[in-house]
Amino acid sequence: MSQTVSFPVGGMTCAACAARIEKVLNRQEGVQATVNLASERAQVQLDGPDASVDTVIGAVRKAGFTVEERRIDLALSGMTCAACAARIETLLNKLPMTQASVNFATERAHIVYVPGIAEPETFIARIEKAGFGAKRLDNGVREDPHARRLANWRAERNQFLLTALLSLPFFGQMVGMFLGALPMMPDWAQLLLATPVQFFCGRHLYQRAWNAVRGGSANMDVLVVLGTTIAYVFSAIVVLFHLPQPVYFEASASIITLISLGKLMETRAKNRTSAGLESLLQLQPQMAHVDHGAEVLDRPVAEVRVGDRLVVRPGESVPVDGVVVDGASDVNEAMLTGESLPVLKQKNDQVFGGTLNANGVLRMKATGVGADTALSHIVKMVEQAQGSKASVQRLADKVSSIFVPAVVGIALVTFLVSWLVTGSATGSLISAVSVLVIACPCSLGLATPTAIMVGTGLGAKSGILFRNADALEQAEKLTTMIVDKTGTLTEGRPTVQDVQPSPQTDVVYLLAVAAALEKDSEHPLARAVVDYASAQGVQVPAVSAFQAIPGQGVTAQVGEALARLGSPRFLKDAGLTVDEALIAAFESDGKTVIGVALGEQTLGYLTLSDRVRPDAVATVQALKKAGIKVVMLTGDNQRTASVVAAQVGVDAYMAGVLPGDKADAVAKYRATGSVVGMVGDGINDAPALAAADVGFAIGAGAAIALETADVVLMKSDLTSVLDALSLSHATLAKIRQNLFFAFIYNILGLPLAACGLLNPIVAGAAMAMSSVSVVSNSLLLNRWRPQSRL
Repeated sequence: MSQTVSFPVGGMTCAACAARIEKVLNRQEGVQATVNLASERAQVQLDGPDASVDTVIGAVRKAGFTVEERRIDLALSGMTCAACAARIETLLNKLPMTQASVNFATERAHIVYVPGIAEPETFIARIEKAGFGAKRLDNGVREDPHARRLANWRAERNQFLLTALLSLPFFGQMVGMFLGALPMMPDWAQLLLATPVQFFCGRHLYQRAWNAVRGGSANMDVLVVLGTTIAYVFSAIVVLFHLPQPVYFEASASIITLISLGKLMETRAKNRTSAGLESLLQLQPQMAHVDHGAEVLDRPVAEVRVGDRLVVRPGESVPVDGVVVDGASDVNEAMLTGESLPVLKQKNDQVFGGTLNANGVLRMKATGVGADTALSHIVKMVEQAQGSKASVQRLADKVSSIFVPAVVGIALVTFLVSWLVTGSATGSLISAVSVLVIACPCSLGLATPTAIMVGTGLGAKSGILFRNADALEQAEKLTTMIVDKTGTLTEGRPTVQDVQPSPQTDVVYLLAVAAALEKDSEHPLARAVVDYASAQGVQVPAVSAFQAIPGQGVTAQVGEALARLGSPRFLKDAGLTVDEALIAAFESDGKTVIGVALGEQTLGYLTLSDRVRPDAVATVQALKKAGIKVVMLTGDNQRTASVVAAQVGVDAYMAGVLPGDKADAVAKYRATGSVVGMVGDGINDAPALAAADVGFAIGAGAAIALETADVVLMKSDLTSVLDALSLSHATLAKIRQNLFFAFIYNILGLPLAACGLLNPIVAGAAMAMSSVSVVSNSLLLNRWRPQSRL
């Protein structure tokens, strides 16, 4: 059974680190891994019995990187003896990467776990399933990822301030040398100041470099450590042995200081790339008002269970997914759909956790809690998208995998050639140090993932969910867009237009038989027939032996006779007589015709029509203007399909396509070499969505859409397709810009350093700023706005 897990990885400093982890993990049997340097997360797919989470985590740690662990305490109830405590402890310790200790005397469980592999909700559910009670002692307060990132940034800031303070005399000395105003510091003073900078302030560089080398790879830290250590050791030897050579303590100290500054700025910028996902995580409230009948009690959201009745007051967020049982209010669902206009919610309407109640009091019954809420599904989908890797990144990955060894080789060649040409070992050494310091695989590793993180976060806030980076990339390349008619180009709410009984049948009897056959179907046409018959006050007879023939019709026993309902062809194939002229007249008006028969007699016909969406014509025209061929797909007959196709303005259409054949229709266009997108409602179109290069599911979060579509458009608005394509183009443009900057930086910087045209300090500053410039360029993507909301 396949399993996908995502967990945080610490200790990565550049693309070489991410590539090293991927290489180590993908060596494992049944493991497929991608590692995102920007989000510092690994996404791993486990296939087969030999692939386990414990093995994967162990491999990451063995490679010299860290996997974040968290701790939680649970208050337990229902234990009667030490055997109960041992049972709970055993149940929890069976979970991957979980260490639990249960104390019977204090009725507490202390759990150490890896986030993403296991979660508190899982612990509580497992304990409750065993017949005990469990409650979080932290009141279910979710860790604020922004606060954690801010704390890490502050720690890095303090480290930088100490480094800068110790290096300040060196910078002052360099300014003085330039102005000719200040004397040089004594060599012994430079040694005293440079030593703590090199080995205390730069200790994390040595630690990460050692971990990389021990793991069989090399990263940016290895280059920095080599360059600064060479400069420091050479200078220390000059001082200790009183050699008549210049010292370069200012180079080693300044490089470490500048790199610390660059990492500080990079961390701050990377924190902002996660803003989209973090804003989603903060939408769900921490507390819920649980209605116990006689009183309303406040409880942590983590303790809410399916079936609980909750009260949502004006101005509060809905705590979990549920159904309104009493009250009415406007609810802002912008977090789901990107649409700021509130939606009226009343009895039997569905509400979603994280949406904002505006002006009324709602009483609701919880139907989805914890990981089963729409918000949780959205967060998980965005996390997966941000953790995935676009194919455009493959070139950068290949370069990064050989980058550090190649740079070390270039530095060695630079030293030898320069020494032979100039005869100066000191000058040659400085040129080699410049080569080591200016090389930066970080910018290559950050070019793609930072843009993807910003792009997918922006999409989520606008109700556009990309399943992975490939979907984001492929959307830009589409040449053909296949659009389902019912519910996509049309509103999906057909209504009965005509009721035409045969001469031997009256209207009421025709409606009664039709409603009887359709009452158990969820198809939009069936619901329209049942609703129309109900509005006319028709009594619906009982049926038996019901059978549905997909794409054609239904049959059932009504009394002693077999009744049929479906397309005119369905009745004709059964040997019944149909009125071809009448049917042709109805279909010429763009109406869908349904025939009804009982026994050997045709009772008559119902016609239905579905209004074209107001935004359908504009969307189709915009797609065509962008050079994308638009094809309409429908199960309707040729005449009806041609009318709708003409109204909307599509390039081509395919009529009479059965639900099971929609995927074949998509495959037909892909076989011609087209990059095909498929837009459907995410329910009946699931196979076609999966068959397309990019499947767009339109509609507010149908569960099947979240499982099969590459792009989920939470807003039931066809213009969201244009927004998805626009965001794809904008994100890919940023990725290309980032890769250009990253490659051109190294292509220009390495030769200049090798030719001795760059001072090591200038090289260090340039290297420190290269990653910052790439991340900052990705953040410019925040200027993107949905076109349909402008």
